[in-house]
Amino acid sequence: MRPPVRRGVACAIASASLALLAPVPAQAAPSCADPARPLTVEEQRLPRPEPQELLARGGFADVAPAFAAALCEVGDLAAAERLISTSGDQLWDRAVARAQGHGTGDLPTSDDRPLYWARLGMTTALRQWAPSFPLTDEQRDELLWSLEQHSRGQTSVDFPRGEGIKRVLVSGFDPFQLNGDIRRSNPSGASALALDGVVLNTGSGPVRVEAAMFPVLWKPFEQGMVERTFLPHLRPGADQVDVFATLSQGRPEQFDIEHWNGRWHTGVDNNDEQRDGVTEVPPGLPTVEPPPEFVPTTQAYAAIVRADTGRYPVFHNTEVTEVPAGGTEPVVRPDGPTPGSVARAGGGGSYLSNEIAYRTTLLRDAVGADLRGGHVHTPVLTFAPDNEHAVVDPVFTRNLRDIVAQVRAIVAVAATAEDDEATAPVARTPRDRTGRVPAPSM
Repeated sequence: MRPPVRRGVACAIASASLALLAPVPAQAAPSCADPARPLTVEEQRLPRPEPQELLARGGFADVAPAFAAALCEVGDLAAAERLISTSGDQLWDRAVARAQGHGTGDLPTSDDRPLYWARLGMTTALRQWAPSFPLTDEQRDELLWSLEQHSRGQTSVDFPRGEGIKRVLVSGFDPFQLNGDIRRSNPSGASALALDGVVLNTGSGPVRVEAAMFPVLWKPFEQGMVERTFLPHLRPGADQVDVFATLSQGRPEQFDIEHWNGRWHTGVDNNDEQRDGVTEVPPGLPTVEPPPEFVPTTQAYAAIVRADTGRYPVFHNTEVTEVPAGGTEPVVRPDGPTPGSVARAGGGGSYLSNEIAYRTTLLRDAVGADLRGGHVHTPVLTFAPDNEHAVVDPVFTRNLRDIVAQVRAIVAVAATAEDDEATAPVARTPRDRTGRVPAPSM
């Protein structure tokens, strides 16, 4: 239940709500903006032609101008908090509706890019907002955190109670590696949008799926965004799910069910920030002591690999990179870690995909949750080979559609696999080790 709102503020919020739901003409920068306030690297990419085209063709060009205008009408911090949570929720709902066939524009239905760029337009407006009342940097940061959570579906995960329906929580990621190609999409995020709130009717009964999105940024992870989102739904109790699956984009032309998640992170994020070190859980959140170097999946990997889920092959990936006990140099182990070793990469690498997998499976163990969960890497979503500039083409559209459909099928198998088939031995399939993505997987 939302707190009571004064009439004047209610009108401002209602106006912003309608504006977010119905397209309006683009507007100039509002009078309450301070362009001198610095933006993040992600936000600085927004004015480029490709993001603007994606917003226009996805039907989301109105979102940031309407939000910025509504900010100018806000007269105190409490009203700002309400506007931001409401606007964030509505952006997420609008993106989910579009991904499920209830939107506008000529981009593919489940395209995740309009949401990504619209959110950055909103964070830009909030970061450069010059309100009529005093606002500290700390308060602005809290408002930005709230906008991130609400616009990513992290605060709206809501499962039905009672027996007779399986409950699955999935997560996806923003586009990444945008310095290389700003047009990029992330099929894990597209899959999350397409699945949020959906009921899958399977031979074993209905499966309700809820979804959340995560940034390709180190700082929110280090501040506990993953644990705070998953904790209410992993710990034993009435809100516990049956299955969770973190999703990200991995290697070309295949799915990977990752078995081992490592306590090590490296790479450059969407704000061009670098990490190279041990993954730490923030104080005050459940964890395992001493922290394990590797945490295994409890996903139904054998059943998923055996099932006919779609056109892409699905592999059970048991590889890790470790520094063996007593050693000094990293070694690749195809069959998992050896006793006493130190992690340098899980099966999914050492980027944020491995990071979310490590944090969620560690949280599972920290709260004593006896449930299935782990990480799924999707194929890389590519454009047609001859497409150097267009933001969409028939190859991209077909691949996105097929990946999202196969994720849906994989989730259904994960939720309904019988115990005796879930983790039965899987015959090893030769893997093309030259097929790895040269940059970090996500």
